[in-house]
Amino acid sequence: MSTDTTASVSTHVLDTSAGRPAGGVAVRLAARAGRDAGWRPLGGSATDADGRCKDLPAPPEGTTHVRLDFEVEAYFEKKQADAQQDAPANRDSGTSGVFFPEVAITFAVTPGEHYHVPLLLNPFGYSVYRGS
Repeated sequence: MSTDTTASVSTHVLDTSAGRPAGGVAVRLAARAGRDAGWRPLGGSATDADGRCKDLPAPPEGTTHVRLDFEVEAYFEKKQADAQQDAPANRDSGTSGVFFPEVAITFAVTPGEHYHVPLLLNPFGYSVYRGS
């Protein structure tokens, strides 16, 4: 929840290649106070079965920028392993198929505002936007 002196952040991840939420994606949050300041890790969470990450820590007072780091490689590797159980002939293809092992999204924040930043994800691309 945002206050007059802090912002708040939430996210969710949708796997557009499957048309479903991406559950189990680890998400880390970091913040900085000014564009020249160093990043301060604040903690993280993982997306639930609906692809939502509802319990990210609140950025501290004075935060001007937030970074969300999504660890998507493990998600796609698990998804690929599950698919290979159904199609064993593809098991030895020799490639992981994970082009983006992680996605880092950095954005500016203003105290008193809530920022919902969804990640639309597929094995070879992604898109983000400020949601509501």
